[in-house]
Amino acid sequence: MEKTFTFGLGDQEVQVQVPAQQVLHVIEGKAAPAITDVNAAVQEALRNPIDSPPLKEVVKAGEKVAVIVSDVTRAWTKFDQFLPTLLNELNEAGVPDADIDIVVALGSHRPHTPEEDRSVCGEEVCRRVRIHQHEASDSEKLTYMGTTSRGVKAYMNKLVAAADKVILTGGIVYHLMAGFGGGRKSVMPGVSSWEAIQSNHCIALNEVVGKGISPDCVSGKLEGNPMHLDMEEHAELLKPAFLLNAVFTPEGKFARFVAGNWRSAWREGTKTVEEIFGIPIEAKADLVLASAGGYPKDINLYQGSKTIDNAFMAVKPGGVIICFLECRDITEPPEFSGWFKHKDLHEFELALRERFTIPGYVAFKLANIAKQVSLIIVTHPNNVDFMNNAGGIIPATSAAEAMAIAKEKIGRDDFTVTVMEHGANTVPVLKK
Repeated sequence: MEKTFTFGLGDQEVQVQVPAQQVLHVIEGKAAPAITDVNAAVQEALRNPIDSPPLKEVVKAGEKVAVIVSDVTRAWTKFDQFLPTLLNELNEAGVPDADIDIVVALGSHRPHTPEEDRSVCGEEVCRRVRIHQHEASDSEKLTYMGTTSRGVKAYMNKLVAAADKVILTGGIVYHLMAGFGGGRKSVMPGVSSWEAIQSNHCIALNEVVGKGISPDCVSGKLEGNPMHLDMEEHAELLKPAFLLNAVFTPEGKFARFVAGNWRSAWREGTKTVEEIFGIPIEAKADLVLASAGGYPKDINLYQGSKTIDNAFMAVKPGGVIICFLECRDITEPPEFSGWFKHKDLHEFELALRERFTIPGYVAFKLANIAKQVSLIIVTHPNNVDFMNNAGGIIPATSAAEAMAIAKEKIGRDDFTVTVMEHGANTVPVLKK
């Protein structure tokens, strides 16, 4: 009895038949109702927060308030839909727009253009309040706040540090190093110095040089995650007064708003992310079939890496992953693809420790995954040469070719299969 599964590949769909009795899990995100009245939901969260007085009691007239928002790479957070409600609530508390500054948490990213500010914050917000770009490399715009227990010197945005009250905003999703996004990430890396960001992100590498990636810096893990814990210490030094974060449905609509204490309200939000996107599995499979869901999620290997990372959490050690990733812009971004010039993993690791970047880390992680399992990527024929030089990845140009390679690697016919047709959004969680 064969069972047919459909995988997105660019603008196309690919079907694969698998013996039904060999299918271990079909991993899909859980259905979640979308919020229909965003304004009302945000007001409810602000007025009935978690572990905090209502926002109107947290701020008072005469105070300067800094609101931190994410940059254009997090445009899916849809700040334009809830920032006006937040500003209105501050106004009602006696804080006029003239006393509110929005700081874009660029981390080490480039500044926004005015058009990007309007895209992220919305026309109304840009008309009402000042928008500032955080500059991680400008020491004159940074203030020393202290040193974390891991020795990271915390320099932060001077405007944020000088504000009477700081409000963190953002979206919560799984994060491949910090466990979850949102929350304290508005501070680190959001409004931190370039040097502090480098020092914090390097924590995602193993404490022992030569051992690669820290096993504790992975999706969904907060307890014992040293990178996350260091980020929390940065936030503690800033002492944010309030937080407003959003959680989303699998379709990208608002599922929940959490507000209140910057730490505990955010942790409540991470639980909702787990409920929607964390899919329990009983066991790992010999073969994982996964797709990002087609274009634009598989526009390049960098974007497709999240699917690979999630699939890796569902496969047995030494098993096989087949990912369907068209990668029409295969060499983009150069900051990612350029790292594959390091053919030796030890050499790669040393280079990354010397000049850490997130794209470099992602490339290094892919190379490590390809070392531990057979990583087969079904992609456009033009990408075969690139894939052959990308850290041990095995390219295939059709599902049939990929399955033939997988069966040869596994070496038997009774292998188990886990299917992830929307692998970019779903995180397998092995039951203990």
